[in-house]
Amino acid sequence: MFSSRVPTALYGLASRQSRRYLSTNGSIQKVGIVGMGLMGHGIAQMAAEKFQVVAFDANDDALKKGNEAIKGSLEKVWSKKLKDDPDAEAKVAKNVNERMSRISLASSVEDLADCDIIVEAIIENLDIKRDFYKKLGEVCDPNTILASNTSSFPINELAVASGRPEKVVGLHFFNPVQLMRLVEVIRTDSTDEKVFEKSYQFAKDLKREPVKCKDTPGFIVNRLLVPYLTQAMQLLDRGDASAEDIDTAMRLGAGHPMGPLHLADYIGHDTILAIVQGWIKLYPDNPDFQEPECLKKLVAEGKLGRKTGEGFYKWEGNKKL
Repeated sequence: MFSSRVPTALYGLASRQSRRYLSTNGSIQKVGIVGMGLMGHGIAQMAAEKFQVVAFDANDDALKKGNEAIKGSLEKVWSKKLKDDPDAEAKVAKNVNERMSRISLASSVEDLADCDIIVEAIIENLDIKRDFYKKLGEVCDPNTILASNTSSFPINELAVASGRPEKVVGLHFFNPVQLMRLVEVIRTDSTDEKVFEKSYQFAKDLKREPVKCKDTPGFIVNRLLVPYLTQAMQLLDRGDASAEDIDTAMRLGAGHPMGPLHLADYIGHDTILAIVQGWIKLYPDNPDFQEPECLKKLVAEGKLGRKTGEGFYKWEGNKKL
């Protein structure tokens, strides 16, 4: 498949020096995406609007499926935009092909070596991520920015593993990437200011709305959201109120579009429990991080919410019954 490696040592050195100048002084042009699951292929799709994209996934099937998902999504987007155009079919194909032509599928991590920025969206397992960042630190150009899409792990853990902590940031996108405009841009104590500002501008170039945050547990959204969800569950555990009344109270009293238990069902209880357990392991003395009994029970019973058809409520597809 795709390979960006240069056959001669002399030309390779010149190429790396040229890209090093670009990475330090110019704008981002080449973007690496690692992990082509739901988040990764969404980020790749948005990046392909403007940048050359190198997409890598250790699982070849996932890589191909992610690429196919991008094409399918682009076809839907452009078919909708051009639905009243008499030449819609040809124009849809032109726009889709133009963007797909900017995406190259990589067969190895080494194919990411000369990217200006790499956005990692692999499995939420800290040990696996640490090992991967060590590998990236070894193979990538010294000025390549390494950005993690993790929703819960400390960016500093990955920065240290990379061996180049000043070049590491968090870029936390939200699902679905194509529709959700927010990106949390996270700096550690070691992040170089120019690297941070370039990453912030990259999020703006993707037509997202970036917000700046330090490397605190859960960043902004999840740091506020997850304890809110678990507090609602603890109300339920204590028998203080029913699920329906908790959700109604927050909809009508706080103006939220859906209550916390409804939202937890929508997110997935396995996801919430994994975040909470990860925080408890890393920050055992923080009283904000709790495992509600009802959450553990639902996960143990396989009642994960919307995606399994039952959680606090019963579901039919994306509709709460």
